Amino acid sequence: MIMKDILKKLPKIELHCHLDGSVRPETMYELLLASGEEVEAKNLEEFQKLARVEENCESLKEYLKKFSYPLKVMQKGENIERIAYELLEDLHMQNVKYVEIRFAPFLSMAGGLNFDEVVESVLRGMERAKKDFGIWSNAILICMRHESKENSMKVVEYGEKYLGRGVVAVDLAGNEHDFPPEIHREAFQLAYEKGFNITIHAGETGIVENITKSVNLLHASRIGHGIAAIKDSGVIEFLKEKHIFLEMCPTSNLQTKAVESLEEYPIKSFLESGLAVTVNTDNTTVSNTTLEKEYALLMDKFGFSIEDILKLINNSVEATFLSDEENDCLRKIIKKEVARC
Repeated sequence: MIMKDILKKLPKIELHCHLDGSVRPETMYELLLASGEEVEAKNLEEFQKLARVEENCESLKEYLKKFSYPLKVMQKGENIERIAYELLEDLHMQNVKYVEIRFAPFLSMAGGLNFDEVVESVLRGMERAKKDFGIWSNAILICMRHESKENSMKVVEYGEKYLGRGVVAVDLAGNEHDFPPEIHREAFQLAYEKGFNITIHAGETGIVENITKSVNLLHASRIGHGIAAIKDSGVIEFLKEKHIFLEMCPTSNLQTKAVESLEEYPIKSFLESGLAVTVNTDNTTVSNTTLEKEYALLMDKFGFSIEDILKLINNSVEATFLSDEENDCLRKIIKKEVARC
């Protein structure tokens, strides 16, 4: 009970959190019904089962099917703003001090919104949450693997004006198995030249070469997931040499079968080998998780000590896409609250 209380009170940092995978189920259900959408559920309890992944999920492709409902309600500016605000309210209640929220603007443009309206809706929600709760946040714009490289170029070009105004980075996400990093090389070269920070989903579905490609070709300084690095000691040394941060998401990785079993999940060996590991939720709703749950999983199933958890949090401070000055401020906040715990 004492350890549970400590994990709850610890100051937390969330670097890999998808907005569309973290919509409150009750909000999603309410907005779907209000819009006249057909929902295969008689009540909220039934809908929650539709919104969250089942324990017997077979793959990342199956996991991604859970995003159809949230994307239906994220086609209106007021909905997007509310969803961003509510996510930050939920994170604030868990003592998350800083979060980088990622979303794909083009996925919210099917209902008539333009790029700016989508991005500005998220930024409004972030600003309101900062005012009401004091939680600090920034946004990461996602390019989707299955979309054209021209769309990825547009994300970078249209998103540039928001650098320094709440947007800090770009990402590449989606079906890694069928769409390798090099397809979007031109867009990420442009992003690098324009001063975007870059994080890339890679090595989530077992393709180890996508990790090095994402760093060498797409200029990634952080890798989302990176599980496949366990297959090649050379890649582990490469990540250490380049000081690339891994954004690991244990519950999500186990649900998507990034590894076959709990025993094969490499987070402990990664940390012990000197890799710069961070721990995140990925999708709080789809995976039905929180950072507190992630920390508890690491302690219960992988033998992590509280010192290991603090190391992960310190890694997250170092890995943020904040300026040096902002990062120093965050570090002081974290240090002060850890001392209280």
